[in-house]
Amino acid sequence: MTEQQRTFAVIVATATIFGLTYGLSGPLIALELEEAGYSEGLIGLNGAMYALGVLAAAPFLPRLFRQLGFGRLAKWALAAAGTLLMCFPFAPVLWLWFPLRAALGSASETLFVVSESWLNQLADEASRGRMLAIYVTALSCGTALGPAILTLVGRDESLAFLIGGACAFLALLLLIFGRPKEAMPSGKAEKNLFRYLRLVPVAVASAALNAAVEAAGLSLLPIYAVRLGWPEQSATILLTILLIGSIVSQLPIGWLGDRMDRHKLLVCLAAFSAVGAIIWPFALAHEWLAYPLLFVWGGAFVGIYTTTIAILGDRYEGGELISIYALLSVAWGVGAFAGPLLSGLMMEMTVHGLALFAAVACAGFALFAWVKPPESRSVSLSCGGSTS
Repeated sequence: MTEQQRTFAVIVATATIFGLTYGLSGPLIALELEEAGYSEGLIGLNGAMYALGVLAAAPFLPRLFRQLGFGRLAKWALAAAGTLLMCFPFAPVLWLWFPLRAALGSASETLFVVSESWLNQLADEASRGRMLAIYVTALSCGTALGPAILTLVGRDESLAFLIGGACAFLALLLLIFGRPKEAMPSGKAEKNLFRYLRLVPVAVASAALNAAVEAAGLSLLPIYAVRLGWPEQSATILLTILLIGSIVSQLPIGWLGDRMDRHKLLVCLAAFSAVGAIIWPFALAHEWLAYPLLFVWGGAFVGIYTTTIAILGDRYEGGELISIYALLSVAWGVGAFAGPLLSGLMMEMTVHGLALFAAVACAGFALFAWVKPPESRSVSLSCGGSTS
């Protein structure tokens, strides 16, 4: 095994293990707060704290990359996330879970951006698409295992939180002893991240959409299903089914994107996701329909962001790409803040508030992407986008 292959394997395995903690913590915290008597609005607000942490960290990431490198920054992020997860069950009052969730958001987003940028930095042009496809699939696998573990161990005392923290520390040990090849970002990163806002508006909107609906779904989909009469364990499995669909669909979607216009594919996936969300209330009344619909819907929805990343990879590289990732992190933070909060409030007004929120968000993005096609690389250069 070459040094590059070993580094790739270590980064992917680390992100997969940590993805498990991400998939576990969202529904776990939401169900614990619901059991304590918190309203859907307050549960959504807690989910939005995760996004505040993302927003706080994102502007500093390009500078931290240059100062610390990928490896050291990833290790600090994993150590922080593991410690924070183990603090939740020992907090004397549940209101402390709000700042804890914000700090967890900072640590988690740092690791996600580090791992994806690290792989982009190490990969050559011929292997980048394949490596990132494997990475996204592996990360989704870890995220899908989170709700499954919650189903197996339940929420008794602090066991689930301790398992999540232990997984983060396991990923840290893997990163330490795996000795991946260190890399420093190449090229000059743009200090003013928002300069790219007019160059990649569809990508920014895609990141916000992905974060808003994903964060809302992880926190509120089990609660939505319970409200419709599903047992708690079955409601949690629904989330796992959705995530499994997002895993197995990405390689076929990537294959399709290589054979048709990616922008048209982006619009089609968003439109399909909007229609699918409209059907949720009917599908969740029938178990035989709920599972396949959420399976297919999860794949189409996550495919929106996967296709967006492929489009960006065609146009940007080096330090410029890192700055764009940092801007997408800001967009992700805004979406993850608004998603749980708005969907939680909508669920207080109607039992189908989550489905309505997902449908409106996906339809709005489909319309925006349709009327605002992505700019070509030549446009970004003419606007002063080259940093080479």
